[in-house]
Amino acid sequence: MDALIQLSSVDIAVIIAYFILLGIIAYWSGFSKKNRSDNLFLANKSLGWLAIGLTMWGTNVGPSMLIANASSGYESGIVAGNFSWYAFLFIFLLAFVFAPRYLGAEVTTLPEYMGKRFGDTSRRYIAWYTVVTTLISWLGLTLFSGGIFMAQILDLPLWLCIVLLVLVSALFVITGGLKTIAYTNVFQMLLLIGVSFLLVVLALHKIGGIGSVIEATPPTYWKLFQPLEDKDFPWLAILLGYPVMGIWFWCTDQSMVQSVLGAKNLKEGQKGANFVAWLKLIDIPLFILPGILAFILLPDLSNSTDAYLSLVQAVLPIGLTGLVVVVMLAALISTIGSALNSLSTVFTMDIIKRYKPDIEQKEIKKIGRIVVLTGAILSVFLAIGISSIRGLSFFNIFQSVLGFLAPPMAAAFLSAVLWKKTSRNAVNWVLSAGTLCSLGTGLLYYGNVVFQGIHYLYVSALIFVILCLFLFLYSLFDKSDDTARLLDYRPVKVDRSVKIVWLVLILVMVMVYIIFN
Repeated sequence: MDALIQLSSVDIAVIIAYFILLGIIAYWSGFSKKNRSDNLFLANKSLGWLAIGLTMWGTNVGPSMLIANASSGYESGIVAGNFSWYAFLFIFLLAFVFAPRYLGAEVTTLPEYMGKRFGDTSRRYIAWYTVVTTLISWLGLTLFSGGIFMAQILDLPLWLCIVLLVLVSALFVITGGLKTIAYTNVFQMLLLIGVSFLLVVLALHKIGGIGSVIEATPPTYWKLFQPLEDKDFPWLAILLGYPVMGIWFWCTDQSMVQSVLGAKNLKEGQKGANFVAWLKLIDIPLFILPGILAFILLPDLSNSTDAYLSLVQAVLPIGLTGLVVVVMLAALISTIGSALNSLSTVFTMDIIKRYKPDIEQKEIKKIGRIVVLTGAILSVFLAIGISSIRGLSFFNIFQSVLGFLAPPMAAAFLSAVLWKKTSRNAVNWVLSAGTLCSLGTGLLYYGNVVFQGIHYLYVSALIFVILCLFLFLYSLFDKSDDTARLLDYRPVKVDRSVKIVWLVLILVMVMVYIIFN
C-alpha cells in the first residue's frame, strides 16, 4: 500500500521517543513496588476520576472514529456529533443509576453483576456474549481500521501493521493490566488532545479564522438536527434510536465500564464519568471540524475518508507528521489495550473461575495473561479476515450492526437496575431468544427483506420497545421466579461536589443544543 504522507527523519525520531517514553510509563505503573497491583483487572480499586475519564474516553477514541468523523464532517458537517454530545445523558445514567449498583455489589465484571442479580444462567449468557463481541467489534474491527491507517502512513504490509499494534497493546496489558492502561492513557490522551488541537489551529489559520470557515460552508453544516427526510441523520431517528446504543455502550459494555469498576470509591467513579462527558464535548472541534476544514481547503477529494490524512499533509510542517502517527498509535493502543483487558477479565472471572471457584490470585493473573495473548492472536486473524470486505462502507455498517446488537443488553440491564420485580426467566429469554431475534432482524434488514427504506435506528428502537414490553409483561405474570433473595440495592448519598459538576455539565449541554439548532 502506498503511503499517503511521507515521514522525515525527525518524524521517525518523534515516534521512537514516544515508544521509549510509553515504555517507561508502562514499566513504572506495572512493575514498580509502589504501583504493583495484585488485581490485574481492576487496578486494585485505585483509580481516580482523572484516570477513569481519560481511560473511558481513550477506549472510545479509536482511529476509525478519527477518520470516520473527519469523513462525516467533510460530507455533512457536525450532525454526526450527536453520537458524542447526546451521549452525556447515558453517561449520567452510568454515574447515578448503574455505577452505584455495580460498585455496591462489589463486582469485577458486569456478567458477575447479572449473575448476582439473576443467577448463573444470566451470567453465562452475558459472559460469552461479551467475549464474542469484544473479539469482533473492539479488537477485530479496531485492528483492521488501525492497520489500514498505519499501512497508509508507514508503507508497510497490512498484516505487519496489525501484528505490531496488537503486540504493543498486549504488552501493556500483560505488564500491569488496567492500572498500566490507565496510567498510559493519561499520557496518551493528553497527547491526543494537544496534537489534534494543533492541527485544527493551523488549518483555521490557513483559512482565515472561524468566520471564514462559516462563510465557506453550507448553513446545514452547523445543525445538529437534520430534517426527517435526511437519509443518513434524520433527527427523530437519532432521538429515538441512539438511546438504545447509548445505554448499551456507556452503561453495560465491559470495555467502557471497567475503569469505573476500578474506582477508589463511588465519588471518584461518578466524577470520572462526568469528566468523560466533558471530554465528549471536544469530539466535534477535534475530530469532526478537521473534516469541515478539509472540505474548504481540499474540495476536490475523491474519497472523504482521506480527509484527515490529506489535511495533515496540507497543513502540518515537516517534522510534525510524526506527532500525528503518535496520536493514532495512542488511540489504537488505548482502545486495543482496554479491550484485551476486558476480554481477559470476563473470560477469567466469569468463565474460568466459575468452574474453579477456589483458584488462587496468582493463577488468576497467569490465566488472565494467557487469555490476553490468545485474544491478541485471534484478533489478528479476525482483522486480516475483515480486510476482505474493505470495499464496503465499513464504519456505517459497523454502526448499524451495533444498532442490532444493543437492544437485548440494553433492555435486560435497564430492567435489572430499575425494577426489583424483574423476572429471572424473562431476562434469560431476552438475552437468548431476544438476541437471536434482534440479530435475525438485522440480517433480514441488510437483505432488504424487512423494513425497507426505514432507518436502522428506528428499527433498533422498535426492537428495544418490544423487548422491554416482553420483560414487563412476563415478569408481571411469572409466579415461578422468586428474586427476593437475590441482589438488593440500598440508595447511597451523592456527594455535593458530584451534584455540582453534573449540574454545570447539563446546563452547558442544553445551551449547546440550543445554539447549534
